[in-house]
Amino acid sequence: MSSKILLTSKEVDIILHRLACQLIEKHNDFSNTVLIGIQPRGKFLAERISTILKNEYGISSVDLGFLDITFFRDDFRRNDKPLEANKTQIDFLVEDKNVVFIDDVLHTGRSIRAALTAIQSFGRPNEIELLVLIDRRFSRHLPIQPDYRGRQVDAFNNEKVKVQWKNEDAPADEVYLISNPS
Repeated sequence: MSSKILLTSKEVDIILHRLACQLIEKHNDFSNTVLIGIQPRGKFLAERISTILKNEYGISSVDLGFLDITFFRDDFRRNDKPLEANKTQIDFLVEDKNVVFIDDVLHTGRSIRAALTAIQSFGRPNEIELLVLIDRRFSRHLPIQPDYRGRQVDAFNNEKVKVQWKNEDAPADEVYLISNPS
């Protein structure tokens, strides 16, 4: 197994700030917009984006929630190992709001499809957008594309994109492309 660094800590930081600025351009003061991190890994990216919006761009009120999609996935019964659900934390209304789903890596699109189904339990949003740190090309199973993307990566089936977050997985934010020899 070999790995190649796709994004250094500095590059991740630049991308996070760019994504935050793109959100501000579209949503202004976030009075009608909510951010929802898709559990488990989208939570870390959503927290980072929310922190940047508040601390560095002065957006005082950003509603941030986390959505567990485990039992909404179309493949959850196909797995041999037992699934561990994460916690959904949405303490605000999504009815008529602009929802921005946030996930670290967009691969097949199935997680996003599951999130679209799961969010209906919380109301009917006005609009749903998707923000991802990494958009893997050549691997989509469903016609889902991000509205905001940090980096587009040409990764093939035997390759995996691994995002490591500072204070969660590693001493620094980094993104790797890991190749498994076939």
